[in-house]
Amino acid sequence: MRIGIDLGGTKIEGIVLDNDGMERCRARVSTPQGDYKATLQAINALVNQITQESNAPTTTHIGIGIPGTISPRTGLIKNANSVCLIGNMLDKDLEAILKRPVKIANDADCFTMSEASDGAGIDARIVFGVILGTGVGGGITFNNQLLSGPNAITGEWGHMPLPWPQILQDGHDERPGVACYCGLKGCIETYLSGPSLVRDHKLNTNQSLATNEIANQANSGDQKSEATLTRYEHRLARGLSNVINLLDPDIIVLGGGISNIERLYYNVPRIWEQWIFSDYSDTQLLKNEHGDSSGVRGAAWL
Repeated sequence: MRIGIDLGGTKIEGIVLDNDGMERCRARVSTPQGDYKATLQAINALVNQITQESNAPTTTHIGIGIPGTISPRTGLIKNANSVCLIGNMLDKDLEAILKRPVKIANDADCFTMSEASDGAGIDARIVFGVILGTGVGGGITFNNQLLSGPNAITGEWGHMPLPWPQILQDGHDERPGVACYCGLKGCIETYLSGPSLVRDHKLNTNQSLATNEIANQANSGDQKSEATLTRYEHRLARGLSNVINLLDPDIIVLGGGISNIERLYYNVPRIWEQWIFSDYSDTQLLKNEHGDSSGVRGAAWL
């Protein structure tokens, strides 16, 4: 058996898979906000729970997907939008608590590996996996192998600047953008994450709605929500067109909460063609096949 943990900004999910990839057990808990020690304890309790419920050996190795990465130079967590993780030796701290081997990878890498292995990207040569959730991340597989570089930042398109910034119909200039937790302004994450969509809607309508409520209202004909999603689709198309120009992927797979907005898969590819350096684009934009379990499944396969 193998155990996977997906450490997200709002929830921690655990899964136990057998050697054939069949699910034996699954559970989730809320992520302690801003509390590193409480996060360690929450993971420990979750691992103990799913180990007991699945009758997995207590020596079973654990793969963990996180919203960040381990610095190859220092061994410390960096680039995490769950900022309480930054600067900590998460793998060592968890191994000390769990008393078993731990393998940590970026959550978008885990998501991409899962979808490329037996999901929406199966049999594709180049897959770019996208997380659109609490943060924005990405991962790349080539011939079903996860790509990784010397800085452990492969696929981090969320911290590229939003390309071709616009002056919107209301006169609002997208530049320089709001400040990102990374210290810069105008990062793609500050436009395309779930909280960014919520913030943009409130800025333009003075309405505080969740992402699914915005989508539902747009589907019901609400013009304000429709305008919010139209802005979002335009920004997503611009961001992904840069990825297509650089990688020329066969498939782009969306994950995270925003991936459940079905209209994206029809509208965004129609929009992105104007920025792609080609006379056509055969890159497919697909929804994940494993739902919000893609990340945790990929962590288990670590």
